[in-house]
Amino acid sequence: MAEATKGLGQRSAYSEEHTRWLFRGGRFLQEVFGENSKYYRSMSALTWAHTGTFIAYGDPNIVKGRLDREAYKRQLDTARGLFLDAADHLKRAGIDAVYEGKDTGPESSAIVRVLNLAEAKLRNVIRRRPESEREIQDAFESLLVGAEIPFSRETERIEYSSKTYTPDFTMSKLDLATEIKFSNREGREKEIIAEINDDILAYGTKYGNLLFVIYDLGFIRDMDRFVRSFEERQTVLVRVVKH
Repeated sequence: MAEATKGLGQRSAYSEEHTRWLFRGGRFLQEVFGENSKYYRSMSALTWAHTGTFIAYGDPNIVKGRLDREAYKRQLDTARGLFLDAADHLKRAGIDAVYEGKDTGPESSAIVRVLNLAEAKLRNVIRRRPESEREIQDAFESLLVGAEIPFSRETERIEYSSKTYTPDFTMSKLDLATEIKFSNREGREKEIIAEINDDILAYGTKYGNLLFVIYDLGFIRDMDRFVRSFEERQTVLVRVVKH
């Protein structure tokens, strides 16, 4: 995220590139450091425009535009420093120690650990190209066991709209249901979208936190767009892991 600020200086505030970077960066800080952290609050406070008064000699719109561009570039520098310090803090303290959310505690920290297993570890333990979703589920289960995170696998039955849904993994103490999806062919992306939408409605009747991990063999073209469409819901997290 820090390196990405270098290329944004030539863009304008809230351009497509800047907006996507804002969403990714804000989501990272919120999930890893929490809403009460200095990093998340500092990032949220950036206005990306001049906010004070000014005296204009000439066209005030031109003067305001210049001041806005200058403020935008200064705040990009601020954001770069913020992300660099956040990265240093994460390396020093570890992912379990940095979370400062509204519900800070062991449960919140454990959810962050589950996210980290999906994002940083899952690909590493799948050594060959998987043939089935079951292989990915087995690999994720091994990670949960190794991290000593209590879970149940395929034991929960949730009745919703005359159908029965079974999450791949449930973690009652974390109020978390986790589902693994396998993107292994053309056309599978649309099917996964429909499946996730159905699962959200069903799992959301019992669990306050929902995590969907999609293991992709290269068929999801725009990861940011795919994830963003689901994470507009505050209780839903989606991670795409590329093989």
